[in-house]
Amino acid sequence: MARWGFDGRSLSFEFFPPKTDTGREKLRRTHARLAQLRPEFFSVTFGAGGSTREGTYETVREIQASGDAPAAPHISCIGASRESIRELLQAYRAIGVRRIVALRGDLPSGMVERGEFAHADELVAFIREETGDWFYIEVAAYPEFHPEAPSASADLRNFARKVAAGANRAITQYFFNPDAYFRFVDWCQAFGIGIDVVPGIMPIVNYRQLARFSEGCGAEIPRWLRWRLEELVDDVEALRAFGTDVVSAMCERLLAGGAPGLHFYTLNMAAPTLAICDRLGIDVQTPA
Repeated sequence: MARWGFDGRSLSFEFFPPKTDTGREKLRRTHARLAQLRPEFFSVTFGAGGSTREGTYETVREIQASGDAPAAPHISCIGASRESIRELLQAYRAIGVRRIVALRGDLPSGMVERGEFAHADELVAFIREETGDWFYIEVAAYPEFHPEAPSASADLRNFARKVAAGANRAITQYFFNPDAYFRFVDWCQAFGIGIDVVPGIMPIVNYRQLARFSEGCGAEIPRWLRWRLEELVDDVEALRAFGTDVVSAMCERLLAGGAPGLHFYTLNMAAPTLAICDRLGIDVQTPA
C-alpha cells in the first residue's frame, strides 16, 4: 500500500458519549491514542431526540479542553425546539467550538413530537441565522441513499438543500462498496453540488453488531463480504484481521481515487482504527 500523507486531506474520528465511569475512562484512553495521529477533529454523537445532550456536551468540553484536536459536536434537530438548539449553540460557542455536525436525527422509540425542525437543511439554515460563519458545518451524505428517501434523485435534492442552506462539507454514512461513493460524488457534481464529501469508514470488529447497524441505516454489506464474515463470526481475532484487510484496501482505493479524507466511526475503540491507519502509513506523531 502507498503511504498517505494527510496534508490537504482530512482525518477525523467519531466518538459516542459514554454513560458510565468505566466508559468515560475507556474513551479518555482511546482519545489519547488517536490524538497521536493529529486528526483535524473529533466528532461526538448526539442521541436520538437529544437523549445524550448532557453527555455529548461534557464529552465535547473535555476533548476541547485537552488541547489536542478540537471537538465537533453532533446536533440533531428532530424533537427539538429552536430555543433548545439556540442554547446548545451558545454553550458550544462559549467553550470555543468552531465545528458542528448538523443532522436531522431520529425520534426515540415512543416519542411522537417531531419538534420545530423537520429536516437537516432547516437546522443548517437556523445555525447560520443565529451564528453567521462562526461554525464550520458538516452534514450527512448517503452514497447508497437514505433509507427513507423515495428515490435517488429525491435524496440528492435533499442533500442539495443542506448545501444551499450553508453546509461547508459532508461526511458519508459508512459503506463497503467504494464504487457507490465515487458514483455519488459524480452525481453530486452533475447536480451542481460542489462541497467536499468525506467518506465515513466503519472498522469491522463485530459482525452481529455491524449487521444490526447496517440494517438500521441502510448500509449494504456486499454478499461476498457478508458470507465471509458469517463464517468468521465466532473467531474474533480472525474476523478483525480480515476486516482490517478489507477496510484498509477500501480506504486505499478511496484515497487513490481522490477522496478528500477519511472519517472513522471508532465505536470508542482505538485499536481497529489505528490498525487501518497503520496499513495506510498514517503515522503516529510524537509532539514536538
